[in-house]
Formats: sequence, C-alpha cells, structure tokens
Amino acid sequence: MKKLLIFTMLLSCFLMTYKGNAQLRVGVRANVNIGLQPIWGPVGYSHVDYYYLPGIDVYYNVPQHQYVYFENNQWINSPSLPPRYGNYDMYRGYKVVINEPTPYLHADVYRARYSRYRNYSERQHVIRDSRDRRYYEIPDHPMHSHWKEQGDNDHHDNGHHGERH
Repeated sequence: MKKLLIFTMLLSCFLMTYKGNAQLRVGVRANVNIGLQPIWGPVGYSHVDYYYLPGIDVYYNVPQHQYVYFENNQWINSPSLPPRYGNYDMYRGYKVVINEPTPYLHADVYRARYSRYRNYSERQHVIRDSRDRRYYEIPDHPMHSHWKEQGDNDHHDNGHHGERH
C-alpha cells in the first residue's frame, strides 16, 4: 500500500510538472515573434504586433507583413506602401512599437501621442545593423544568411536595444 501511495504521489508530481512546462512553452511561442519583424524594425523587442510610423502616419502589421494606411476615408491593408511614400526611408524613420490588435482604429490617440516624432532626426538602432543573437540565431530570418557569411565569431550583442514604448 505504501508503495502505491508513493508511486501515485510521484506520478502526480510528474504530471503537474509536465503540464506546467507545456503551458510555459506554448506561452513563450505565442509571445515571441522576432523572426517576423522586418530588418528595418528597432532592436530590443521579442514581440511586436504593429509599428506606428509617425513620419507618414502609417502602421505596419508585423504578423501579416502588411502596411495599414488611410486612403479615401478607409484603412487600406497592403504588402507595400503607396507611391506617395516612395521617398520614405524605413531605416531612418522613427518606429513606435504598439502591441494591441487594431491601433489604427484609435489613430487620433497615436497621432497626438507621437506627433513629436514626425520629423525626428535621431536614428533608432535597427535589426539590420544589430548583432543581437536573438535575431542572428533565427534561421528563417532575412538577415540570418547575411550574418552567417560574416563568420560566427563576429556575432555579439552590441548592447543597443532601441527605445521601448
């Protein structure tokens, strides 16, 4: 009887630990999307739903790889920016990380909050210029092969993590 009780307790502990680890793994996967972030995005974020680009009043949906901009009294989702933004430099323009489902539906709030960044001249550190292993060690990330060609000894975190909002 004593052996059965000990076995049951051990089995219960094992199952609780296993269930807890499974939940942790699922939660981490759901909250990290580094491999989806564009190389012009600021470094230092493990998860991004949207970037707001105050310089052109446009949003970028990271999971969908779509720009969201206002045109003809409606919000347009597109894989590319319209021609009127052809001269906009995604690497130099200021990006604000927004983690909410549809921030463009509250565009007036974001326009007011980040209007001072419309012509912001201080450059953010972007993923393309980073050696942060969180980006480098993702085989499907657009910059992985570029970094790999430069040699493994050259890859290190340079301490720049961008500004967080």
